[in-house]
Amino acid sequence: MSEVYDYLRLARTDGVGPITYRRLLYRYGSAAAALEALPYLARAGGKQEPMKVAPLAQIKRELDVLTRMQASLVFLDGPGYPKLLSLLDDAPPVLAVLGDVAVLSQRAVAIVGSRNASTNGQQMAEALAQGLAEAKAVVVSGLARGIDGAAHLGAMRGGRTVACIAGGLDQPYPSEHAGLQARIADNGAVVAEAPIGTQPQARHFPRRNRIIAGLSLGVVVVEAALRSGSLITARMARDTGREVFAVPGSPLDPRCRGANDLIRQGATLVEHAADVMENLPDHPNREGIARSPLFARGDAPEPAQREGFPELLSGWPDQPAPAAEARGAHDAVLQLLSPSPTSVDVLLRRCQLSPATVMSALLDLELAGRVEALPGNRVALLSEPGP
Repeated sequence: MSEVYDYLRLARTDGVGPITYRRLLYRYGSAAAALEALPYLARAGGKQEPMKVAPLAQIKRELDVLTRMQASLVFLDGPGYPKLLSLLDDAPPVLAVLGDVAVLSQRAVAIVGSRNASTNGQQMAEALAQGLAEAKAVVVSGLARGIDGAAHLGAMRGGRTVACIAGGLDQPYPSEHAGLQARIADNGAVVAEAPIGTQPQARHFPRRNRIIAGLSLGVVVVEAALRSGSLITARMARDTGREVFAVPGSPLDPRCRGANDLIRQGATLVEHAADVMENLPDHPNREGIARSPLFARGDAPEPAQREGFPELLSGWPDQPAPAAEARGAHDAVLQLLSPSPTSVDVLLRRCQLSPATVMSALLDLELAGRVEALPGNRVALLSEPGP
């Protein structure tokens, strides 16, 4: 149990995002060793205030609540963690799951769309979800009003569904979907990255959206305005090699313009569940993200042949660079960065320092809140040091 405490403390520590979490474990080999190193690394990066590692009492309270809810925790690269989701650079370090953990590793399709959906849009989402579920695909959505709720209801008539929520498992959102969340837990799973007690806020929803896309081999958009969270989910899906589908709608309805625009950009046009199943790939198709099929068509998942995450950790040293060599590296790295994302590979070529020194400096600066690690092996300068 002490190891579970350590991994959860590391995941719940402010300043340790999903990418930094992976890099810390890669360098130090265990959560306990990474926790011990955190205060030093943050000070080395210029953090003025002491590093606030998640206290053990907080972790025990969270585990107590999850136990009472009969929920489970699955950790990145541990038993039960969905292999498809683990392929993301910024895969969540830990997921809290209410329901059947195994459903997260089954072949899945996401359905997303407008919260203020039309009656026709909701009927379409229900019909698509039921058809997909009857074809043995798990339907993933975000438990929101409108299209999401309709997709969950349709899926439960035909099979199983997964709801990804933005807050903690004990904070159903919207509140009127508390009953729906309970039904989904009995017919699939409810998934949360955020700790127990977290009230969903606007900044949490893009993080939830990446989980929706990451669990799925394809994302279907039903009614979405040109500037909507559903299009963010579709972009995340496309960026990570998943298939994007869209249901066409009237050009006179603003709720349909986003989906119509996706079709213009190459998304597969969908009228029936069969349109999705016939075009659903067996694995993500972004070059290098998966070298073997994760799923046989229509079957349960085969064991994933993950080969680590070389792009994410390329050049990262197993051990910190010597202190003498590291002196001055922080300033040199900061001078080359800006708020616009920069490829780490480009940074290594332009910085006149060893790769080990640069990568050690980046980790220090991330933990100090001065640099942000981004998917795609990129980094960006934050405007001000974290507290």
